[in-house]
Amino acid sequence: MQIKILVTGGAGFVASCLAQRLADNPDNYVVIVDNMLTGDIIKLPISIHDNVRFIKADVNSFNDISAIFASFSFDYVFHYAALVGVKRTLANPVMVLSDLNGIKNVLDLCKNTGVKRVYYSSSSEVYGEPVEFPQNEHTTPLNSRLPYAIVKNVGEAYLRAYYQEFGLEYTIFRFFNTYGPKQSTDFVMSKFLEAALANKEITIYGDGSQTRTFCYIDDNIEACLNAFYQNLIVNEVANIGSDYEITMLDLADKIIKITMSSSKIVFLPALKEGDMTRRCPDISLMKELLQRKLTPLDEGIQRLIDAKHSITA
Repeated sequence: MQIKILVTGGAGFVASCLAQRLADNPDNYVVIVDNMLTGDIIKLPISIHDNVRFIKADVNSFNDISAIFASFSFDYVFHYAALVGVKRTLANPVMVLSDLNGIKNVLDLCKNTGVKRVYYSSSSEVYGEPVEFPQNEHTTPLNSRLPYAIVKNVGEAYLRAYYQEFGLEYTIFRFFNTYGPKQSTDFVMSKFLEAALANKEITIYGDGSQTRTFCYIDDNIEACLNAFYQNLIVNEVANIGSDYEITMLDLADKIIKITMSSSKIVFLPALKEGDMTRRCPDISLMKELLQRKLTPLDEGIQRLIDAKHSITA
C-alpha cells in the first residue's frame, strides 16, 4: 500500500524538488497541486515517475481543493503553496492575505479526512526585524507589518490551534533563503548569478550591508525529508537554512569572482520596507536533521553555474 502525499504549490522551486525526492521512493504516491500563478510545468517530476499526479487547482478555493481531498485519502500533506518574493508580495498585499484561505482550507480538510500530519513551509520573515542572533525558533518578535510575514505567523498559529483542538499533528519548517538550479530569477542568488554570467550590471538595494544566509536546495530537502521519514520535529518548529552570514555586497563580489565576470555593481535606493537588515538562523535542529555538513556557499554557486552550462550545452 503506497503512502499518499499531497504537495501544494508543487510547481514552485522548493516544493517541486521536494515532490521529486518524495516520488523517488516507490512507496509514495505524490499528488501535486498548483494554480500555476508562479509555478512552472517544467519543474514537475511527472515525466520521470509514474507515481506522481499533477492537478491544476487553487488551494485558496475550497471547491477546488476539497474535490481533490475527496478523490484521495491522503496520509500526509506538505502545504508549500504561497505567493512568494519580496517585490511580488509587496505589490500584491491582498493576494498574499488570501493565502490564509488556503491554510484554513487545507487544515479543515486534513482534520476531516484522517491526514496524519501537515508539513508547513513557513519563513524567516516571521522573525521580522530580529531581536537576537542567531534567530532561535522560540524567539519570534512578531514585529513585521508585511502581509507575507503576518500570513506566515497566522499560518503557524492555525497549525498549533488545530493540533490543540483537533489533534492534527504538524511540523513547521521556517525557510531561510534557499537557492538551487530551479529557482526563478526573482530571487537574489539567481538574479545576481544571471547578471554576472551575462556580464550585466548587478543591482543592490541600499548600501549592500544587509546580510542573509543561503541554503543549497539539497540541504533543505534532505533535512525536511529526514524529519518526515524519521518522525522528527513533531508539533515543533525548525529553522531550515545556513548559518554562514554574508552581506549582499560581499555576495555580489563573490559571484563576480567565481564567474570571472566583468559585471559592475550598481546601488539602487533602499526598499522602503521588506528588506530586513540582518538574517542569521540558529540551525542546531537542522544540523541534527541533516546529519552531515551543509553545502559550502562557493560549492553551491558552482553547482548553479554547472547546471546552467548543462542546460545551454
